[in-house]
Amino acid sequence: METEGPATRRVQVSEHPRLLKLKEVFKSKFGSLPKFYVRAPGRVNIIGEHIDYCGYSVLPMAIEQDMLIAVEPVKTHTLQLANTNPLYSDFSTSANNTEIDKTKPLWHNYFLCGFKGIQEHFGLSNLPGMNCLVDGNIPPSSGLSSSSALVCCAGLATLTVLGMSLSKAKLIEFSPLRATDVKLPSEAVFVIANSCVEMNKAATSHFNIRVMECRLAAKLLAKYKGLQWDKVLRLEEVQAKLGVSLEEMLLITEDALHTEPYSPEEVCRCLGISLQELRTQILSPNTQDVLIFKLCQRAKHVYSEAARVLQFKKMCEEAPDDMVPLLGELMNQSHASCRDMYECSCPELDQLVDICRKFGAPGSRLTGAGWGGCTVSIVPADKLPSFLANVHEAYYQQSARSLVPEEQRLFATKPGGGALVFLEA
Repeated sequence: METEGPATRRVQVSEHPRLLKLKEVFKSKFGSLPKFYVRAPGRVNIIGEHIDYCGYSVLPMAIEQDMLIAVEPVKTHTLQLANTNPLYSDFSTSANNTEIDKTKPLWHNYFLCGFKGIQEHFGLSNLPGMNCLVDGNIPPSSGLSSSSALVCCAGLATLTVLGMSLSKAKLIEFSPLRATDVKLPSEAVFVIANSCVEMNKAATSHFNIRVMECRLAAKLLAKYKGLQWDKVLRLEEVQAKLGVSLEEMLLITEDALHTEPYSPEEVCRCLGISLQELRTQILSPNTQDVLIFKLCQRAKHVYSEAARVLQFKKMCEEAPDDMVPLLGELMNQSHASCRDMYECSCPELDQLVDICRKFGAPGSRLTGAGWGGCTVSIVPADKLPSFLANVHEAYYQQSARSLVPEEQRLFATKPGGGALVFLEA
């Protein structure tokens, strides 16, 4: 199969202030000049929260904020990593003996994931070294995929140094990953507002518990409907095996699961297994001490949110005259479900959503897992200047929130471009 590498663009670095600054810092850091630059965008999830790992589609949009890496291949077989942000320390390791410390979410580990992913994918040894300088303007720990962008950038840098590319077939191998273009309304913009509450997924058990609650809900629903429940892992599998609609799955969930929390013992009674079997065969190591599981609420969020994603896509395709308020209402329903059924919001996100709606957003919701991070709002383009001014005044005057860099607090964004390699013209 014919391979297709990432887009490559020749640029005059002197005409791009950020690239020029990156080049100058690189020279002062390494005493040499980068051979090329790579970029990968952040992304915002417009709708579809906590349903991807349950087997359902989400609706993300690439944003203009991105990760940039200046790269110089070297012959020393050493990876030298530096960051323009002084909060992130330099790091050096052998290109052929990279160890990733999974216990700590250190910035360079995300680079090493991308590097090692390419190495393992192609079964490579004896890799060349690189000097790399990273510069990102995606707010960290905000749900805008700054870490994913860094992983992508590192993989792209490694491929470019090796003169290799990934085939399209390989890029869609995580089966069945499919992408469909959705035309967003031209008369509205999406505004990202940072709650200034950082939520680090690697340092919390909330996310792990939700994943396990969804898995347990899928097994109990499968058992209730007479399916082979022990093979079922995701809520989507139950729907697929039953061949019913998402609306019907919501009714089945209400019949099969009670709203009171389940204890591990009750889960065992429902499935006809022992506590030991539950802990060793189903629960993950980081959920074995959880005392309650809210299975009905989590399943209802997943099935209703999956339906909202399909409604959002359908509305974008049909483009009715009142599309913006209709899309906004779906986003509002999504936030309510995230807050009440999935319990992944926080007081600051709820306050920010209320403020955004008060000042003219037909719809606003948390995005990117929740428990902190950002909101995304749909705003009519003609209301944008007053919306930004009013939200800034209402939410960002507190001293703690004003410490977050202004460009990372509140910004409108339009769909951004994909990953790129820049070569100096």
